Amino acid sequence: MFDHVRDRVRVVEVGPRDGLQNEKKLVSTQDKEAFVQLLIQAGFHSIELTSFVKASAIPQMADAQELFSLFSSETKAQFPCLVPNMKGFETARDLGVKEIALFTASSESFNQKNIRASIEESLLRMEAVIQEAKKEGIRIRGYVSTAFYCPYEGKTSTKKLIELSEWFLERGIYEVSIGDTIGAAGPKEVWNVLEEMKQSIPVDRLAMHFHDTRGMAIANILTSLEQGIRVFDSSAGGLGGCPYAKGATGNVASEDLIYLLDKLGMEHGIKMEALIEASTFILKCIGKESTSKVYQTFSGDLDYV
Repeated sequence: MFDHVRDRVRVVEVGPRDGLQNEKKLVSTQDKEAFVQLLIQAGFHSIELTSFVKASAIPQMADAQELFSLFSSETKAQFPCLVPNMKGFETARDLGVKEIALFTASSESFNQKNIRASIEESLLRMEAVIQEAKKEGIRIRGYVSTAFYCPYEGKTSTKKLIELSEWFLERGIYEVSIGDTIGAAGPKEVWNVLEEMKQSIPVDRLAMHFHDTRGMAIANILTSLEQGIRVFDSSAGGLGGCPYAKGATGNVASEDLIYLLDKLGMEHGIKMEALIEASTFILKCIGKESTSKVYQTFSGDLDYV
């Protein structure tokens, strides 16, 4: 254990999209821009910016076009944007989006609630988008939600998870993010699932996306590190939740993840003080407190150690 301390971890900050999508209080486009700029200053190079969905479905993302347009193509950070279908893709493409994220779930029930489609129908939708994106040279990141448990079906199939991950990779998607959507997995389950996935999928093509609903996210990340995972999604201040996953509270807080990596001596390029500044800003915008113990500790007067 802990023989990976010299490795570098890539952190994908999902706060602007996944962190805000379920918030009832709408954040202005200007405040979102300021939030993202603070994240860039903190050192994030991959920031999930927004989602090109119907405003009626997720009102918080109604300003997707305006928000993306505020960032210069010369900005060094990457801004993957979620697209649910061809219409969303065409809007993103016409704006000059260079990276998109596509998603499905290993649960039929969750797919029906989330995108009103079966797993098979979701793959057909994505197939068309993938072909067009490849023509345009647009990078694609994949998501598989409910990788461990579904809020409607309970424990989900690892076999289906592997099938979907392989489906993405066979089509040239550079990375698949594996989501513990309701934060119900524990370290042993994470270990066993990754052990099985590694039999057919290169570990360097996988990322992990944990929610901290039951306080297991950091333990699950440590387990994933031991399994060779070096890419993790996290959200500033621990914001997040899914409108179609009852009981799914925030993503793992970026502060908690960075503190763990620091304690392990792993490189990541994120400045904690600047991250806390970004989290403080967006938390004030929505009028919430962070559940992150690390944020609570170091947003005060204590020195970061």
